[in-house]
Amino acid sequence: MPAECPVLRERRGGHAPEVGAIELFFDLVYVFAVIQLSHFLLEHLTVVGVAETVVLFLAVWWGWNYTAWAMNWLNPENATVRALLALLMLFALGMAVALPSAFADEALLFATAYVLLQLVRSGFMVWACRGTQLGANYAKLLTWSALAGVVWIAGALADSDDRLWIWALAAVIDYAAPMARFAVPGFGTAPMPTWPLHSEHLAERNRLVFLIALGESILIMGFTLTDIELTAPVVAATVIGFAGLVLLWWNYFGYRITVERESDPEGARQTEIARSAFAYAHAVMVAGAIVLAVSIEQVTAHPLDHLDAPVVGCIAGGPVLYLVGNLIYIRARTGNLALSRVLVACLIVALAILALTTGIFTPIALAGATTLCMLGMAVYSSAIRAQVGVA
Repeated sequence: MPAECPVLRERRGGHAPEVGAIELFFDLVYVFAVIQLSHFLLEHLTVVGVAETVVLFLAVWWGWNYTAWAMNWLNPENATVRALLALLMLFALGMAVALPSAFADEALLFATAYVLLQLVRSGFMVWACRGTQLGANYAKLLTWSALAGVVWIAGALADSDDRLWIWALAAVIDYAAPMARFAVPGFGTAPMPTWPLHSEHLAERNRLVFLIALGESILIMGFTLTDIELTAPVVAATVIGFAGLVLLWWNYFGYRITVERESDPEGARQTEIARSAFAYAHAVMVAGAIVLAVSIEQVTAHPLDHLDAPVVGCIAGGPVLYLVGNLIYIRARTGNLALSRVLVACLIVALAILALTTGIFTPIALAGATTLCMLGMAVYSSAIRAQVGVA
C-alpha cells in the first residue's frame, strides 16, 4: 500500500488504528436510521411487513458495514477522507429519510441513495489504493456493487407488487459477494487473506453501532412513556423492558474472548474471521436489538392485552436474534460453541410456542419470562467468567 498517499492510514506495526471522530460523526446518521427501521416494523407487523423490514435493514446495515471496513484503511484526519464521509452521511441520510415509504413513494430515493453510498465509497477506495492489491480488490467489489445497484434501481422502478422480491435479489447479490470472493470473470477473485485488516478497529466500530441500536430502545421507551398514563402495569413493563435492555448489553460485553483464532502470528484467516464475526454476526445482533425496541414499545403500551402472534414474535424474536448472532460471533472468533446461548434461545422459543398455543401469558408476563432467561444466562456467564468453550 502506498505509504505516501495521505488519505491512507499509516500502518504502525500491530497497533490497531484508533476510531476517528469523523467515524463517530458518521454513525449519528444511523441513530436516525435505526429509529426509522423500528418504526417501520412497528407499523408493518405482518409477514410481508417483516420481510420488507428485513430487506431494508440488510441495505442499511451493508452501507454501514462497508464504510466501517473502508475506514480501517482510510486516514480519518485527512480532509479528503472527511469530505468523503460527509458525502456518505448525506447518502445515508437520504436512505433513512426514505425508509418509511421505501416500498411506496420513496423507493427511488432509497435505492438511489443506497447505490450511491456503495459506489462512491468503493470508487474512492479504488483511487486511494491504486496500484496495490487492495485497490484491485476494491475494483472487484465495485463491480459487484454496480451489479447489485442495477437490481436495486430496477426494483425501485418496478411495480410495487414486485419490489420486494427484486430488492431481496439485490440484497442477496450484495451479501454473497464476499462469500464468492468478489469473483469477476476474466479478472480473478479477491480472497479474504488479501485484505490486510486490523480486526480490533473493526471490533470497536461494531461495538459502537451495537450501542447505538440499544440506545434506540431507550428513546422508544422514553417517547412511549410520555404519551401514556403511568399505571402500575405500565411501570412494571417499563422496568422489565429496561432490564431486558441492560441484560442484552451485559451479555454482549460480559463475554470475554480469551482465545481467538486470529491470534496466530500469520493471521492467514484474520479477515475471513472478521467477516463472519462483524459483517454477518453483528448484523443479526443489531437486528435483535431493533426488534427488542419494538417489543418494548408494544409491552409498555399494552402490558395486559391479549397476546397475538406478531407481539409474541417481537417479544421472543429480539432476544433470540441476538443470541443467534452472538453464537455466530463467538464461533467465528474462537471456534467454540457457546452452549448457554443455544440453551437459552431454545427456552425462549419454547416459551413463545407455549404463549401461542395456550394463551396463558399476557405481554408483560411473556416479556418477564424471556427477561428471566436472559438474566439466568448473564448470571451463569459472570459466575464462570465466560470461559471459552464453556459459556
